[in-house]
Amino acid sequence: MAEVTYFVAMPFLRTEDGDLAVGEAKELQTAGAAVREAQRLAMTAAGAVAFSRRGDPGTGEFQDAVVIHRFGDVPDADAFLGET
Repeated sequence: MAEVTYFVAMPFLRTEDGDLAVGEAKELQTAGAAVREAQRLAMTAAGAVAFSRRGDPGTGEFQDAVVIHRFGDVPDADAFLGET
């Protein structure tokens, strides 16, 4: 199977303890759509991030995710990219 690029918007929510927790990620068609969705999600969440990830779903081999844009309160990339 050929390599594909996934574009994702993912919110971060505040827990009762005040920590940041990953919300439900949403896959989108383009980088621009992911940025717009992340901006929209950040309006009702602590923050959100738009990122892309390229790889081959057939083999399960993927490159590291690339952060496109952050909005609001978002942890360091290392803290959340392993959870996607």
